[in-house]
Amino acid sequence: MFKVVAVDSVRMVPTVEKEILAEAGAELVTADCHGEEDVIRATGDAHALLVSLSPITRRVIASWSQARVIARYGIGVDTVDLKAATDHGIFVTNVPDFCYDEVSDTAMSLILAVTRKVVRMHSLVSRGVYNRKLAMPVYKARGRTLGLLAFGRIARSVARKAAPFGYRVLAHDPYVQPESLAGQAVELVGLEELLARSDVLSIHVPLTAETRHLIGEPQLRLMKPTARGPVVDQKALTRALQEGWIAGAGLDVLEKEPPDPGDPILGLDNVVLTPHYASYTEEAYVEVREKAARQVVQVLRGEVPTYLVNREVLKRKG
Repeated sequence: MFKVVAVDSVRMVPTVEKEILAEAGAELVTADCHGEEDVIRATGDAHALLVSLSPITRRVIASWSQARVIARYGIGVDTVDLKAATDHGIFVTNVPDFCYDEVSDTAMSLILAVTRKVVRMHSLVSRGVYNRKLAMPVYKARGRTLGLLAFGRIARSVARKAAPFGYRVLAHDPYVQPESLAGQAVELVGLEELLARSDVLSIHVPLTAETRHLIGEPQLRLMKPTARGPVVDQKALTRALQEGWIAGAGLDVLEKEPPDPGDPILGLDNVVLTPHYASYTEEAYVEVREKAARQVVQVLRGEVPTYLVNREVLKRKG
């Protein structure tokens, strides 16, 4: 019998996985891991891993005796050492079509909440301050420019949802060819042009070495003094918000989660914060569990998984 370990079973409590894995003669074992040592102890003899946030480093991978696949619950694989997995002949999978409706809905919610100053007005009214003039200035969405940094599935969903509000849409993505956008009302531009022309910026790049702190103080100073979506360098963003370089920000992801109670960004009234929940709906979390488990089943049956990330591993397997 195969052994499959779900190493983040408190954060991602298995539901449908056990039944799906049984189709390949696999037993599901749960663990609540908090770092390398926990993962090593829990997975030494595993044939497969189901992973959410636990670090799957080269040291962890080297400790395994028979692992075949690391299946990530979600899109990003920045917590997995892809090269180490490939070097050891281990498949890495994700769920690339996970939660793009949920995240794009949340992005639009944050854009509207920030630009219409909804949370700030709610806070004032709940404190007995009933004065709409304190919202000034607010600008209409129609005719404004929405900039999308990256133009994958989620950003394209944001573009479709922003169109009825009247936003013009720009996008910057060095991996997208202009001809692939035929028939879409989206203009591809360079990064500096995107920052300079956008009234609202929404960022959808994956976290990689290339994108970490892609937006810092120099980039923030290029922007118009209007509302912005989430950016990466939080210290630079906080200063920009405090000093009025930009009007506001909506953030579902922070550099440290949960933030320190004294983090100055928590005290700003031009910020809307949510607790890294953009991917969540009941339906999406069932789907991601099902699809991650299906990748494991495929590998244990000797098949190439549908959502293989490290395709270089196929060369090692001949």
